[in-house]
Amino acid sequence: MTPERTRLAASLRELRARTGLSLAALATKTAFSKSSWERYLNGKSLPPRQAVQELCRLAGEPDGRCLALWEIAESEWSGRGKEKPAPAATGASPAASPAASPPASPPATAPAPAARLAGHRSVVTVAVLASVCAVAVGAVAVAAALLRPGADGTSRASAEAPPHQDPASSAPRCRAATCEGRNPMAMRCAASPVTLATRHTAGDAWLEVRYSKECGASWARMWGTRVGDRLEVTATGRVHGADIRTAADADAFVYTPMTATTPGTTIHTCFRPAGDTKRECVTSVAR
Repeated sequence: MTPERTRLAASLRELRARTGLSLAALATKTAFSKSSWERYLNGKSLPPRQAVQELCRLAGEPDGRCLALWEIAESEWSGRGKEKPAPAATGASPAASPAASPPASPPATAPAPAARLAGHRSVVTVAVLASVCAVAVGAVAVAAALLRPGADGTSRASAEAPPHQDPASSAPRCRAATCEGRNPMAMRCAASPVTLATRHTAGDAWLEVRYSKECGASWARMWGTRVGDRLEVTATGRVHGADIRTAADADAFVYTPMTATTPGTTIHTCFRPAGDTKRECVTSVAR
């Protein structure tokens, strides 16, 4: 399974866990069977675009991020993300053949042996040069296929390399105190966090409190929001907040900066809707 499909399947499993639905219940609420959902969630087959949208709807999550993952995975699966093979060397033969062997006019006199030898050497030289050029063109085509950027911006060679060859590429970039005030996405702490609490607010926004054992840090995120909404997370006296400033923010996940936590740390998370001083809060414990 490609890294793209692995990431998509992990996101779908997280959404399904948030809905609290079994595979059978998921099948009754969507147009897809229980066995289909089992394959989609385990990465055994690529789900249709509609299945991704329906799962996002049931989880109350904007579908932008998951559809972006689906586009990348679908491109790899369908082969649209792969370079087409270079034309075979024989493809140029029909065009080259007439030029190489034009209809010969009957010579007035038979050529001398020296002339025949010179002509033979010329033909051999042209054939050798053509072979060298074909090899060079093939090498350039292979190099271009390997270096051409893929759908996610990486080179084809790196995109097709097994994930285990570069474990540092997905490793967290901070730990504990060094994560304080940092962005969980940029620091790669949001790859497989634990969701400590989920709340659907009175204003129809959603918030989640998350903890990464690998990073030793917690944060909160919100979605389904409006411009002016604010989210704050507090742990051991440290407060970090995030605001919805634009319509683009309101259509996406917005994260608070991280705060260093350990198992057992109490985390207070509060959501304040735009134009209101009343807050909705949830208390959770890192584990």
